[in-house]
Amino acid sequence: MIRKIITIDESKCNGCGICAEACHEGAIGMVDGRDGHKVAALLRDDYCDGLGDCLPACPTAAISFEEREAAAYDEEAVKRLQAQRTVQAPPKGGCPGSNAHAIRRETPSSPQAAPAPTPTAESPSQLNQWPVQLKLVPVNAPYFDGAKLLIAADCTAFAYADFHNRFMRNHVTLIGCPKLDAPDAAGGDYSEKLTAILRGNNIKSVTVVRMEVPCCGGIANAAIQALQNCGKMLPWQVVTISTDGQILDQI
Repeated sequence: MIRKIITIDESKCNGCGICAEACHEGAIGMVDGRDGHKVAALLRDDYCDGLGDCLPACPTAAISFEEREAAAYDEEAVKRLQAQRTVQAPPKGGCPGSNAHAIRRETPSSPQAAPAPTPTAESPSQLNQWPVQLKLVPVNAPYFDGAKLLIAADCTAFAYADFHNRFMRNHVTLIGCPKLDAPDAAGGDYSEKLTAILRGNNIKSVTVVRMEVPCCGGIANAAIQALQNCGKMLPWQVVTISTDGQILDQI
């Protein structure tokens, strides 16, 4: 039958997966694209109801409607799929923790910036997006637009008591462990991913926070290499934290 159904332009898709989350019928999934990166795809015509809940969710306007020959919407099949999803564990490789989303924080109505709160047990989190793990974060996401980027070795947040307010506040945060994750001392594929993030997004500045231990230099090396390779001139700094929680150096 000829009916209205969605179509996805792979060349515009950034692989964020937001549309797949918005599609409650399960018609959209993430597949390997032509360039090897994950892209959204219409998996089954009969799961698409043609209402387009996924359209406004797409940050790159990669989804639109078309009229073509397609199987009729199968509501019963969709209900069976939804029932299965409630009892089955997430599929291997589909960790829900890797789904990207911004975290909205309330901002003061005054045009002047609010002072950083004094750290207490009740101090609010300054995390502005998810995920934060450099291995999991997408290369392109709406929260990168105009962002000040914080690249931090994961131990720094435990060593420095006021890490949220001193470093994370008003930043997009990426964390990693160069000793455990990277295949080489220069930062390995950290530098490749960071280069792609810096090159493909409107990043305003880069702050790197590392520990004083030598192995932690890998995350700074990866960030510096990415800054050199991205083709942009961006303000940046590297901050070193001691194992007893003091700021040792800022360059």
